[in-house]
Formats: sequence, structure tokens, C-alpha cells
Amino acid sequence: MKALIQRVRQARVEVAGEVVGAIDQGLLALIGVEQGDDPARADKLLHKLLNYRVFADDAGRMNRSLRDVGGGLLLVSQFTLVADTRGGLRPSFSSGASPAEGEALYDYLLGQARAQHAPVACGRFGADMQVFLQNDGPVTFLLEV
Repeated sequence: MKALIQRVRQARVEVAGEVVGAIDQGLLALIGVEQGDDPARADKLLHKLLNYRVFADDAGRMNRSLRDVGGGLLLVSQFTLVADTRGGLRPSFSSGASPAEGEALYDYLLGQARAQHAPVACGRFGADMQVFLQNDGPVTFLLEV
């Protein structure tokens, strides 16, 4: 599993003009599910999402986690994140999980996130989504488990 995380001041996801998920300060996490991913990997990814230190402490150093600051977590499924872009001029998605497997694992991750943290918001799996964010920093990291 992969997550492209962005520290945000605010973020929201719209589907057909309707806001389906929104947070204030926190992390926007674009989630990619690959073949072979399982709940254990989702658990490891969630641990990183909640505990990765990307927020400033009193000295201005990245030393606080999402849990430490009580920020929001916005999860958005994004299958293009698992694309193989090493060859040619067209991405290959052969390493991505099937839509059914991807949705099941994304739903698992979302359920676990909601059980362990608040607030948690999300996009809509498989939908044509518009993601709006105010990147804070900018601070962006690719997490892989």
C-alpha cells in the first residue's frame, strides 16, 4: 500500500458538486492499493499515517504527529498512485489491486482509522472526485508499507 500525504490547513473532496468529505488542519492521504496488500499492511500504513511526525513543535521542527495535534485525516482512494511509470510514455496499472480488492482494503483502512482517530473524512471509492486543498508548507511525503 502507498499513501501520498500532504499536510494541509484544510481539504475537501467533492463528487458531482457535493462535498463528501472535509477536514481542517491535518493530513490529506491519497491511498493506492496494490496486489498482495492485506489488512496487516493497511494497519501498518494507518500506524504511519497517525504517527508520522510532520507537524511543527514549539521549536518549529517537524516533531509532532497527527495524533499529537488532533488534526483531521482525509482519506481519498487513488489507483493511479500505484502506476508503474518507469517505461514508455503511458502508465501501467498491472500492479494495482482489482477494484473489488482495492475497495475492500480501502474500506478496511477507513474503518480502522475511524475507530482509532477523529476526525476522519473520506472521498468516494471509484468516483470522479475533485480534491481541493490548502497545502501547508508545502509538506508532502510518499509512505509505502
